[in-house]
Formats: sequence, C-alpha cells, structure tokens
Amino acid sequence: MSDESSEALAAAAPDVRTEFETAMGIKRSLEEQISPLATSLDGRSFSFRAPLGLDLQVGGYVHLDLPDGSAVGQIVDLRLTEQPGPELSGFLTGGTGPEYRARLTVSRAEGAGLVLGDSRPFHDALLTPADPSEVQEFLDASRPDRAGLPIGESALADGVRVVLDAGGFNRHTFFCGQSGSGKSYSLGVLVEQILLETDLRVVVLDPNSDLGRLREVRHDTPADDAARWRSVADRVLIRSASAGGDDRLRLRFFELGLRVQAAATGLDPLTDREEYGAFLDIVEQESNGVAPEELQKQLIATDGPARSFATRARNLGLLDWAIWTGDRSDRGLLGDLDRDDWRCLVVDLGSIAEPNERALVGTAVLDRLWERRADRRPVLIIVDEAHNVCPQHPGHALQALSTQAAVNIAAEGRKYGLSMLVATQRPQKVHENVLSQCDNLVLMRMSAPGDVAYLADLFAFVPLGLTARSGALRLGEALVAGKAVSHPLFVRFGRRITEEGGADVPVTWAARRDGD
Repeated sequence: MSDESSEALAAAAPDVRTEFETAMGIKRSLEEQISPLATSLDGRSFSFRAPLGLDLQVGGYVHLDLPDGSAVGQIVDLRLTEQPGPELSGFLTGGTGPEYRARLTVSRAEGAGLVLGDSRPFHDALLTPADPSEVQEFLDASRPDRAGLPIGESALADGVRVVLDAGGFNRHTFFCGQSGSGKSYSLGVLVEQILLETDLRVVVLDPNSDLGRLREVRHDTPADDAARWRSVADRVLIRSASAGGDDRLRLRFFELGLRVQAAATGLDPLTDREEYGAFLDIVEQESNGVAPEELQKQLIATDGPARSFATRARNLGLLDWAIWTGDRSDRGLLGDLDRDDWRCLVVDLGSIAEPNERALVGTAVLDRLWERRADRRPVLIIVDEAHNVCPQHPGHALQALSTQAAVNIAAEGRKYGLSMLVATQRPQKVHENVLSQCDNLVLMRMSAPGDVAYLADLFAFVPLGLTARSGALRLGEALVAGKAVSHPLFVRFGRRITEEGGADVPVTWAARRDGD
C-alpha cells in the first residue's frame, strides 16, 4: 500500500465510524419494529418470531392474545436468526472519498412453543412475556384435586409456587444430576413433602447417609412446619450400622431368601454342587431349631463339603460382618419391612464400610419388597446412587440379584403398589430396563453432552430444547417432567425442614492465609 493510500484511509477513519454508527442505528430501528407474533396450525404447538429485546428464554412462559381470548404458552425452542436488510451506500470523506456499498443484516428471535391448555389454531397472535400471576393461575387450575407436594418455586417465573401432583409418584421416577448440582439436598426436600402431604410409605437405600438425620428439625425451620414434621418424625425409622439398640442396622442370615444367601456365600448350585448341598443342609437344620453357634461348631468339626463351605465363609470374611444378629427372635431389617407402624425406613448404607456387606443389604431389601408384592401395600422405593444397585453390567452375584429385583419392580411393581425413584449422577451406568420404565424425570445440572443426549433419547416426551438446557441450571434448579406435573417445567427447590446428613467435607484447606 502506498503512503498516499494510507493517508487517505487515515483521513477517512472518522467518517467510517460515523457511517458505522449510522448503519447500526438503522439496524436497531428495523429490529425494534419486528412484531412478536405467533402462529399455530393445530392449536397445540406454535412457531413465533420476536425482537431480540423481548425477555424470552427456553422453558419460559408467554402470553398469547388470541381471537377468542388468551392463553399461556411455553417456549421450547429459541434461536437467533439473521435476514438480509436494506443496502446502504455513500461516499466517505464528506462525500469526496471513495464510494461504499454495504448490506445490513437484521437479527431477530425465532422459535417454537407449546400452548398450555385448550386452544384453536391461530395466526399472527401477539406474543408477550407472561406475567407470573398468569403462570400461577394456570398451574393452580391444572393441578388435580388430590394431595400436592410444594417443593419450591419456578426457576423462570418469579414467585410462582411449584406444587407436584403426589399421585404422579405411583409411577417410577428418574432423579439425575451431576456432582454439585444439589441432587441429594433436593431429594431430601421431595421426601419430606411426600411424608408430610401423603400416607405413602417410603423405603430409602441411602448410600451416602444423606437422610441419616431425617428425624432432626433444622433450627431455622418455621414453627408451624417444625410442629408438623415432629408428628411425622416419630414414624421415621433410621437403621445405621453405627447406631446402637433398635436403630442398629442388622440382618439375620437365615431370614434372607435362599438366592440371596447363596449369592452372599458365592455359591452356584451347579458349579459348587457339593458345597451347595452342604449349605442347604445347614439351612434346613437352622429352620429345625439348631442354634447358629452349634451349626458353626459342626462345620469346623466335619470334613468334606461342609468343612469346605466353612472355609469359604471364613475366607470371605462373611462371619465377621457387623450386620449379623444371631438372635433368632430378632428379625432385624427384614422384620422392619414387614411391620406396619412406620412411614419411612431409611437404610443407611453409608454407615457400612465393607462393599459386599452394603451390596447384601441393598439386595436383601429389594428382594424382600418384591417377595412381599402380593401384599399390595403402596411403597415408594428410593434407590440413591442407583448405578451401584442396578447397574447396566452387574459385577458380581449380589449386584445381579439386586439388578434383577429392580428390573422386576420397574416392569411390574406398579400393579402391586411398588413404585421406584432411582437417583444417580451417572445415568448411562444404570440398567436401561429400569430407566425405560420411568414416567417422571427430575433432571438437575448435567453438563456432559453424552449424558444429555442419552437422557433426551430416553425421555423423548420432554422437548429437546428443555433437556438441552440442563447444563445451564444453577445449584438446586431442576427440570421436572412427567406424570407429577401438568407440563415440563423448571423449578428451584426450596429449603429443607430437616437436617442434611452426609454433607461435603469443608474446603478449609483453600481458606485465605493471614497476610495473603
């Protein structure tokens, strides 16, 4: 470039900025004139266009002015589009410089939504952000006339209360969120409301001791809520290996089902035929009244398969597990499951150090609930960290049994009153025959694209744009969809009534040092 050309451009620079600002002013003026209009061919879904300045977001609510009234809609897809605008031309340097030509692009929002409620097809209906009172009115009117679970507020409509339909939890539920999303805390909120607002019995397999303090009221809980909870807390059983007395988590080996007993000892009826036969003899003797201590003495003093079985049990450390009770009159945890005087039974698996011991307890609970299905007692079974209880690929015999029990309950439990809530941060690790039976979804922050895509495919009844938003959710926010709500919605969970157990270790090592 010659020195003369450089000087010419430098001289024209102020005019370039002026022309740019003029062009941007024209662009903004054109964009502001875009009318926010929606069209529906079926009265259920609609497409729309709107100026960028309008407060719209995926999952948010809009007011639709219709020929015969109005309706509330929900946005399920939102994108930025650009279209060619007018062509501008002129001369730089006060009209004496080089001529320029430029075509503006006009930006606007386009997307799609769903009409909430009844409507007819419409064309070019005015679309504006819905007032929160309008959203609240719709939610209240659409809720069935039965118990509701107030779990928090809308994350996208200020001050709007979210109340789930308690009846929706007679279906299976998948509760998912990555580490740090607030999953455990929010699950506690849901459990509290189920116990307060319904008569449904709840059994919790609690691997992280998150509900270990469910009987304790938080110090800042309002007095009315605290009083209501104390009337429930008396019927909450918490069984922990670290507790004493009746609260100690314990099992009686001979109270377990035969398949669970065999899995605990690692016996296969075909490949371990002789030891398995000796094991059956022991079970029969115990049922005839022989004391466990006497059986143990006989095994040690006997040669052959019985001695081999005793060696197997000793090598596995089975006899040293802390959960065993030798008292024939103490049926332990399985006896608790058969009782009718409780509302919630929390099985604190987090209090058990030995992995195989934890696996046995979880398997025993699911096996007993499925075994007693003919009782038709409605029970919600909550399985946290479900990828360890019903994994896609079981790693050992006890996991295979617990997985099969979970699959059976997922497939057929509803007709017996058994519903499940499976929770995890690793959705692709949970057995697909369990997840595929879930009619409710509670999805908290999930950033991994593979997990989001998997969930979008599995829960295809949820609009894709809503599941895609999960990566942007804040702590304690969730997408709730399925039978428990009138439509998929974003919720911010409220405060718990009870103390949270299993809290994270404080990050005191990251505290600022004196002088920093």
